[in-house]
Amino acid sequence: MKYIKLALALLFFTTNMQAQKIEDFTLQSVTNKSTFSLSKAKGNYVVLHFLLKTECPYCIRHTNEYFEKANSLKNVIQVFIKPDTEQEIKEWANKLTSNSADSYPIYQDVNAKLADQFKVPFGYQFHGQIVHYPALIILNKRGEEVFRYVGKNNSDRFSFDQLKLKIEELNGLQKKNK
Repeated sequence: MKYIKLALALLFFTTNMQAQKIEDFTLQSVTNKSTFSLSKAKGNYVVLHFLLKTECPYCIRHTNEYFEKANSLKNVIQVFIKPDTEQEIKEWANKLTSNSADSYPIYQDVNAKLADQFKVPFGYQFHGQIVHYPALIILNKRGEEVFRYVGKNNSDRFSFDQLKLKIEELNGLQKKNK
């Protein structure tokens, strides 16, 4: 019983802590001329994919998997973010194999300011650099953070299938709370 109360208290604390309003932000794509603004995405879930700085084959595989399956999630906007230079992002994006790559631009997070704003942990050693950990953050239809997954290393990612289940769960909670 003691463990159940502790688990419920942790769940309550985590849920309240995560449902916080996020300030509007805008990102510029490096792979096409589009921009993403959070304020224009209201009414949809937004999934922020904080990819690693530098060359990362896991990021390529992860991104390709999402590109191939993303259309199966309705009212979900996928936002892929890298903190590299424009040239580095373009070179990296050229390695994406999906036919859907044009539909999902890669956005630049200059100096990882957005990663810092979202408090994505920093301090991961990768290719001789210290970078932010890979992360996935879900914002609800009101622009509030409702879920985050921070990988322990470059291969620790939240799979598309896990995301699909999480969105179904969040949709169920939303219907329950109406």
